Amino acid sequence: MIRGFLAAACVATAAVLVHAQDAYVPERVFDSTRGAFSDFETMLADLSRADVVFVGEQHDDPNTHRLERQLLEGLARRRSGLVVSMEMFERDVQEPLDHFLMGHMTEDEFLKVSRPWPEYLTDYKPLVDLAVAHDWPVVAANVPRAIAAEVSRSGAAVLQTKSDADKRLFARDLTCPTDDDYFHRFAEAMGGHPPAGAPGQDAASPEETLHRFYAAQCLKDETMAESIAQAWQAAAISGARPLVVQFNGAFHSDFSEGTAERTIRRLPGKRVAVLSILPVDNIDTPSPDAAERRRADYLVYTTK
Repeated sequence: MIRGFLAAACVATAAVLVHAQDAYVPERVFDSTRGAFSDFETMLADLSRADVVFVGEQHDDPNTHRLERQLLEGLARRRSGLVVSMEMFERDVQEPLDHFLMGHMTEDEFLKVSRPWPEYLTDYKPLVDLAVAHDWPVVAANVPRAIAAEVSRSGAAVLQTKSDADKRLFARDLTCPTDDDYFHRFAEAMGGHPPAGAPGQDAASPEETLHRFYAAQCLKDETMAESIAQAWQAAAISGARPLVVQFNGAFHSDFSEGTAERTIRRLPGKRVAVLSILPVDNIDTPSPDAAERRRADYLVYTTK
């Protein structure tokens, strides 16, 4: 009786999740290239012709995640050769991720070893499930958080001490200038410098602390960009033109900086499109000025 009750509860939960993903999501699309509002379907038709699409999200917004699922579904209707790449999985869990996608592991077994983000079941499982249904590759794009944390504590020099096995878990080419717009935007977002006295961090000046945190940010960007480029190149071996759809926090790709800029560097001549999903109180009021239009090729407004 208990087993039957649990099975029924699981079915009911799955039904609720499916219903939530299928529910109508208010949205307005601004085409920054044209400087005018467009629509979701026109945007999808354009994005389907790209080589890489960055989907910049606000991690804690439910409507954002519903739109992400709808975007993937729309792209699937327009073309084949999709590859899903995610900030939310790290390189050292690529093997169990592949085994799960191939049906060699149960979802519970996979989740026990993959360090999923706290809201995985509601926010990212729908994307992975869609990839499973269409037999798309899913790329665990990010650097392991333990390595990034070491860099934030001790600086990028700590990477030189890593084993050959660990060095495969982060990008080989690290270009991290501190005189560009991305660094200044990062410094502003950190309030000038990270909080002093972070756990495990030795005494350092605010400037040194800021540079260490930025080195960790840059390591993530470079690693995700390398992962995306490698995935595109691997998928292109068959002769077909792939489309890699990368999901990450909007800061990593807004203004075609961060991971986006580093991907462009690795895939010269390929079209890299950037989309930023922006939750607002009222989708009828946005009127992006010239500066805001530089944020992304498409600004997708949705209600909070």
